Amino acid sequence: MTTQQRHQVFTDQLWERIEPLLPSNTGRRARPFENNRRIVEGMIYRYRAGVAWRDLPREHFGPWQTVWKRHRRYAADGTWDRVLAQILADADAAGDIDWNISVDGTINRAHQHGTNTRRPDQDTGGNIELKNLPEKVCEPAGHGIGRSRGGLTTKIHHPVDGRGRPLAIVVTDGQRHDGVILPQVLADIRVPRIGAGRARTRPDSVLGDRAYGPRANREHLHNRGIQAVILEKKDQVASRKKRGHSGGKPPAFDSIGYKNRSDVERSFAYVKQWRGLATRYDKLAVTNRAAVGLSAVLTWPRQ
Repeated sequence: MTTQQRHQVFTDQLWERIEPLLPSNTGRRARPFENNRRIVEGMIYRYRAGVAWRDLPREHFGPWQTVWKRHRRYAADGTWDRVLAQILADADAAGDIDWNISVDGTINRAHQHGTNTRRPDQDTGGNIELKNLPEKVCEPAGHGIGRSRGGLTTKIHHPVDGRGRPLAIVVTDGQRHDGVILPQVLADIRVPRIGAGRARTRPDSVLGDRAYGPRANREHLHNRGIQAVILEKKDQVASRKKRGHSGGKPPAFDSIGYKNRSDVERSFAYVKQWRGLATRYDKLAVTNRAAVGLSAVLTWPRQ
């Protein structure tokens, strides 16, 4: 394997599929984008190796400033969301998506290079305005960094299909409870149809651990016609038993189907093979989320 091949992630077939979906900058009063493949490979290398942007090998990826600016622009305009949506649409048309999904969140430690920015001590769940950011990728207050027992942390929430492939991405501060964020995670699922028809937004079932067990989540899933395969919380079990017959029956639980919840854990294991995602170095949540989206784009063809 040559040195050049070591820095290449995209196969020719995959790049031919993705390249038409990327912005070209044509029609603007600026130069059209050049060397797009080399630039995107540079983005991947930066997160895979966990190096500083200025440490990107110039002989392989060109000026690091170009790679950073392109990544920042793709993060702001939702480029990787569109690419992932097209990949999901193709997979759905081929019947390749298992809609028995698993959800969970994983905490990542925030490096000091990603936290030396103004961060409100309170209200880390609202939105602040950043220039040129569309609504879907607006920057959260606190930049998605919060304080938990592990220090300054961020959290990635994933719903994955039955084969462990991401369907959506939500980045929040590290102390945010998984159960509270479930409606937002499910709302982020949107798989377009090839041809006529509305995008699919509703899975068949949701597999989750006890953190997703509050009654409000079960009611939310029931109202949308989604089967809940979620462990009941221990305090809920004790409360129900204490009330006797008036406590009602335990919620239905598919113990066989629940074994597939490990799919989401395997997905996070793949994400954290990229050192720049296992530890967050980005100041902005939108750029961090874009890198997770790029990782998801590569996950679908790989599996």
